[in-house]
This record gives sequence, C-alpha cells and structure tokens, in this order.
Amino acid sequence: MRYTLALLVVDRPTVLSHVAGLISRRRYNIKSIAAGYTEDPQVTRITLEVDCDEDMIGQVMQQLDKLVDVIKVVDLTSVPSISRDMALIKVKASPERRTEIVDIVNIFRARIVDVTRETMVIEATGEVEKIDALCEVMRDHGIIEIARTGVIAVSRGPIPMKEFPDPEQ
Repeated sequence: MRYTLALLVVDRPTVLSHVAGLISRRRYNIKSIAAGYTEDPQVTRITLEVDCDEDMIGQVMQQLDKLVDVIKVVDLTSVPSISRDMALIKVKASPERRTEIVDIVNIFRARIVDVTRETMVIEATGEVEKIDALCEVMRDHGIIEIARTGVIAVSRGPIPMKEFPDPEQ
C-alpha cells in the first residue's frame, strides 16, 4: 500500500539522505520525496510517499522517529489531509494541433506556461491521479519531457503537524 508520511526535521545537510537511506535499507520503494522550508527557518518539512506493507508502516515511522534530526513523523494517510503534485510537461505542438492541446489543458484546469514554434509547456497541479491522467492524454501528442515535484501534503483543520499527538499516546 502507498503511504504519505510527513516529517519535520532539523534543517541540516545530510538529513534528507539519512531519511531516504533508512527507508531504502529496509527495501521499501520511495514513490515520491519532496523537501522544503517551513514557517520556522530552522525546520525542513519532508513529504514521502512510500510503498510499504500495512503491518510495517508503524515500524518505518518508529525508525524514522529515532533519527537524531527528526522532530516529528506523521502518517497523513490516516488523517484527513490534502495532497498535491505539480508537473511541467513539455509536448510537441505543431500549429495544427495547438487548439486541441489548449482544449485538453483547459479540461484539466492546467495552464500553458511556454510556447515555441514546436512545443508547449503545460503546468498542472492537483492530485497524483489527475496529473497521471493528463500525462496519459498528452502522450498522444508526443511528450518530450516531464518534471514532477512529488507529492506534498498537509492535514486538514487548525492543528499544525508539530502539535499532532504521538501515535503511542
């Protein structure tokens, strides 16, 4: 099963590699990983999407929590949350196919951010399934390259992640 984990970590070099290394050493596949700054400049937020057995996710979270620079680990799969992925998709766009591409982009509520004589670059934000569906439709037009951010997620409601109760409490 795919799980979305959010981590608050001390903003230091090598923390991201320690987190990724811990998961890969246990032979779990990281489907996506995104890291960025938070409201506290000394804290980085890492969002991981991990393929893991249901009975092992607790153990993975405990191991992550034991890392020195990890402040908090939350399984956002188990709480109401909002997740988004962002993609830039460069497609072939001959003049005779541009109208069709624009129509598809509008259906997916994406936007065109660059146009050349031969290509268009589409920016899309949304749930992973939406981005996957747009990429699938664009394959018919000839995808030149795709860049994706990976999933980022936040829980719903007023409680910030750092105030979530620990699972063993």
